[in-house]
Amino acid sequence: MPEISRFFGIVIFMYFDEHNPPHFHVKYGEDRAVLSISELKVLEGKLPRRALPLVLEWANEHRDELMNNWISLETTGEYTIRVNTDCLTYFEPKTLYFQPKFVRQL
Repeated sequence: MPEISRFFGIVIFMYFDEHNPPHFHVKYGEDRAVLSISELKVLEGKLPRRALPLVLEWANEHRDELMNNWISLETTGEYTIRVNTDCLTYFEPKTLYFQPKFVRQL
């Protein structure tokens, strides 16, 4: 299970050999959900009210990378980029920093 991103305790990942429509998986504590990439809708499972808006905002900002990963996983079995959003590792290569717009800046 390739991990695509991790932020605020939320883990985003994709599985190899998945079924359509293009989607990604989210884990937050004991909660799990599957969200479509194109419509950003929950297809399966559920997430807490505090986690879902963060996931939706993140996915909206990284929709192109998610779709590229989906296509790459289907064709080569490898993902193209790990979109790491952990604020402690934002300086790593091939990393995109994510700061939710509605989180107050310190």
